[in-house]
Amino acid sequence: MNYTIHQLQIFLKVVQKESITKASEELFMTQPAVSIQLKNFQDQFDISLYEIIGKKLHITDFGKEIAIIAERVIEELNNINYKTEAYRGMLTGKLKISSASTGKYVIPFFLEEFLSNNAGIDLVLDVTNKTKVVQSLKNNEIDFALVSVVPDLLDVEEELLIDNKLYLISSEPQPDENMPLIYREEGSATRSAMEHYYGTHNSKVRKRLELTSNEAVKQAVIAGLGNSIMPLIGIKNELLEKQLYILPAEDLPVTTKWRLIWLKGKRMSPVAKAYLDFIRLKKQEILEEKFQWYQEYK
Repeated sequence: MNYTIHQLQIFLKVVQKESITKASEELFMTQPAVSIQLKNFQDQFDISLYEIIGKKLHITDFGKEIAIIAERVIEELNNINYKTEAYRGMLTGKLKISSASTGKYVIPFFLEEFLSNNAGIDLVLDVTNKTKVVQSLKNNEIDFALVSVVPDLLDVEEELLIDNKLYLISSEPQPDENMPLIYREEGSATRSAMEHYYGTHNSKVRKRLELTSNEAVKQAVIAGLGNSIMPLIGIKNELLEKQLYILPAEDLPVTTKWRLIWLKGKRMSPVAKAYLDFIRLKKQEILEEKFQWYQEYK
């Protein structure tokens, strides 16, 4: 056998994405180029790594076993690079963070300087829904999770970052009680906050829409499909451009806290410990420099 590291990387990405098209996008390669390398890799085995059934790619059990080995090989190759840089006096390794979807408006500002000062660190940032974030944390697959509500039944430690303010948002400046309400999907912290609010403040039943991301909710509100309770952090530009308006409402905003959490007792890598030290040292400076507009909303 004479397969290459590049072929291992391509095969692993195809397995992870279960799609040649999606793998090619992440690898910044053309789809035909990925297909050719995948075929060349397969030609070195007399057992099928994958099957195409009805234009859908399916990884065989054998392929899944090879993918596990490929992941270990690539991880060890990365460790060689990290070890080399470590001997040069650089902080090296991976920093793995999983963030709830709205956290994408928060976490980059708390990473920028740290990554700029530590070129030997590779960031793995997964922005997804709260349920998957908590599962990644529970499985000890990440260093930190960024959430606005501490998950139940999980023993964690935390570092508070910034308030998470939720307001009633509309495409019109005047309230209209007949407008439908737009909710996030089940499992979302924003969905839970919105359900709790209307469960205690408004018994009138209105038509409900359900969407699967804050970005989708935002665009639906802009289009006039309904109103929603949304995190302020993600709608700065739309407020400035008067595409969205904050409506007055009793007991709003609902305020929680964006926080980094990690498993209690977790043995942190040098990279994770360095990042936590950085956050504790620089947090106030970042808030004053990057989030001054946000602090002004009461």
